[in-house]
Amino acid sequence: MQTQLRGALEMSAAMAISGTIGWFVVRFDQPLFDLLFWRCVFGAVTLLVVCLALGLLQRGLAPRKVALAAFGGVALVVNWVLIFASFSRASISIATAVYNTQPFMLVALGALLLSERLTAMKAIWLCIAFAGVVLVAQAKPGGGADGSTYFIGVLMALGAAFCYAVAAFVAKKLDGIAPHLIALVQVCVGIVLLAPFANLKALPTDAATWGVHLTMGVVYTGLVFVLLYGALQKLSTPVAGALSFIYPLVAIGVDHVVFGQRLGMLQLVGAAAILVSAAGMTFGWTLPGLPRQAPATGKS
Repeated sequence: MQTQLRGALEMSAAMAISGTIGWFVVRFDQPLFDLLFWRCVFGAVTLLVVCLALGLLQRGLAPRKVALAAFGGVALVVNWVLIFASFSRASISIATAVYNTQPFMLVALGALLLSERLTAMKAIWLCIAFAGVVLVAQAKPGGGADGSTYFIGVLMALGAAFCYAVAAFVAKKLDGIAPHLIALVQVCVGIVLLAPFANLKALPTDAATWGVHLTMGVVYTGLVFVLLYGALQKLSTPVAGALSFIYPLVAIGVDHVVFGQRLGMLQLVGAAAILVSAAGMTFGWTLPGLPRQAPATGKS
């Protein structure tokens, strides 16, 4: 019981912290590639310390596993670029809601690449989520954004969701490897990918900027990954799935309270459709007259 309670607290903390990342990115307004590069650097240092403490580096990884983890790292980094860029274009609330189409992207990848069966109920939830995205995309943008910028932001959030699903799909193929070690490989890949785009010739000279980069790497990357992976090892899939919805709720709440974001009616209906369908997919909800589906296996 204490183990489950600890896992629930760790998962809740990880999701609550993740829910404020949009505020953090928009509030401090650092150059995107600089922010992500230093996120990977300080995240790698944090995860390296954790992996050393847990003795995970003693086992090593087969070259094929390293290559697969690196591929997942590419998808994860592109996901970060797209979702962070979408915040200022479509708003944190809309970007987060659209980003929660991840489960459907993962199901689609499983059906296409592994011939996994797509049940009638999953197809219905997928259609509802798609309708929600269409409503959100066609809704009138808020926060001073023009229509084309808003639409690009929605597309970026969709692209981020797809890239996250690819990273999660790859992580499933790395079953048996400690997730902390996978995350370490991925952020190291991020360092290599982002270095050419980061402004490394003129490093920050003020403590405040370094504080932003340290927080992004140590708290939003290292700490969140450690809390999340520790929680997933202690919790059942339904409980972990339920607690994962803390993330979008916190993100939408922060956007409303801090930035005064007011969603229009179509945006509200579309966002609700996406989140409800994602919950239905996660928990195996079934509409009357259809056979019950098994709950989703959770996020990686």
